Amino acid sequence: RVSGTGIGAQYSGIDGLTIKYANADIVGTTAAASGDSTVINVSYAYGPVTVTYSSLEHDEGLSTGANDIDMTSYAISYTVSDELSLTYGSETSEKGSTGNTDAEIDGITVAYTAGGMTITAKMIDGENLAYGTSANEDVEYWKLGASFAF
Repeated sequence: RVSGTGIGAQYSGIDGLTIKYANADIVGTTAAASGDSTVINVSYAYGPVTVTYSSLEHDEGLSTGANDIDMTSYAISYTVSDELSLTYGSETSEKGSTGNTDAEIDGITVAYTAGGMTITAKMIDGENLAYGTSANEDVEYWKLGASFAF
């Protein structure tokens, strides 16, 4: 059985700026499965551009730190017009064990909206997704989507 408690705060007192912070204490069935997670997220919007940065630190009770994860990500979005927007994002994840390779994900999204129709295109590139260097840990993902509201 797993339980936990957490607390979070948000600040948005400056026009366009939002800062979020959260911390959670996780109590697992053993000391090795217990730990804590801390997240900070900062975003700033100015005109058609929004920039976001996030950082996660997850620590578990193992003395080796084998299950600890540190993750950082950022995204830049640009609203070209009321109909068209572009987003680029990148994420790096580090796992605590020695010898692990950082997992990295990069992606681009384009969205076009006209009336009740939205068309999206995504391209995502992931490397070392299981924290190793085998070729089967790398992926390329393409998606084209369309949605209609009547």
